[in-house]
Amino acid sequence: MRSFRSLSRIDEQRGMLSWLWIAAVVVAIDQLTKWMAEANLEFGIPYSVFPHLNFTLAYNYGAAFSFLGGQGGWQRWFFAGLAIVVVIFIINWLRKLSKGRNWTALGLVLVLGGAVGNLIDRLLYGKVIDFIDIYFDIPFVMENYRFATFNVADIAITLGAAILVFMSLFASDRME
Repeated sequence: MRSFRSLSRIDEQRGMLSWLWIAAVVVAIDQLTKWMAEANLEFGIPYSVFPHLNFTLAYNYGAAFSFLGGQGGWQRWFFAGLAIVVVIFIINWLRKLSKGRNWTALGLVLVLGGAVGNLIDRLLYGKVIDFIDIYFDIPFVMENYRFATFNVADIAITLGAAILVFMSLFASDRME
């Protein structure tokens, strides 16, 4: 028979794993928006949404900022494998996370959802579908500076990573 202490730990694990629904929502929104982009946009042709925001269908065969994008295909499996390792690491971290560490849990599931969203693309298509294209002026330096084209999964990864960095640098356990 299990002790009260071990049952309490199981309840804590279930509590932190209950955050996984957020990752599932991120994956669903990411995949839906990528499907809509592919169905409605022509590759490389910008569609103006607002000033400084276009939807432009692009394919990324590498990592962030198309790093290693033109390497002949091996990077598909490398980055897919890396994503699988990250997913396993995050789920394990989340499982061991003590109850009440809500901001850390949120950061983890955002990164998890984004990683799974981009992993699906890599496994199914051999590339990641991007479509959000932001551009802006840098006064006295450059007009129409274009940031890298990205997707909802990338936004989730960036927000999640920012939360995790902030929590590790500035938050004490009491704040969570």
